[in-house]
Amino acid sequence: MIIHVQPGSGVPIHQQIESQVKHAIAACVLNLDDLLPPVRKLAAELRINPNTVARAYQNLERDGVLRTVPGGGCYVNGQSPGLLKSEKLRRLQPLAMQLAVEAKQLRLGRDELLQLLKDSYQKLGEPR
Repeated sequence: MIIHVQPGSGVPIHQQIESQVKHAIAACVLNLDDLLPPVRKLAAELRINPNTVARAYQNLERDGVLRTVPGGGCYVNGQSPGLLKSEKLRRLQPLAMQLAVEAKQLRLGRDELLQLLKDSYQKLGEPR
């Protein structure tokens, strides 16, 4: 798995890592029980503070994306997060609003936006 960070992007580095791990899982680049790189190794490769990687891993574990085995590393969690549908929708709402605003700014029609979202979802493949 390759992670790239852009320190000057305005997006916190830990969020960049979290987003890329989630994307890798959704795209089946990372699968159930795959081991992620150790915190120190990934931090050294990215030339960032290990605490930043640790924070990303902790947030992903809190969200149910990863599971940590003490002394054994971080693995892709096989169980979907046990969140209520209302919580899942609450988490996605800001992203949906951002996407809708961008589409309106670009004068993209509702049907075109929905098709774009469907196409993007399909590219990720079906969940296992």
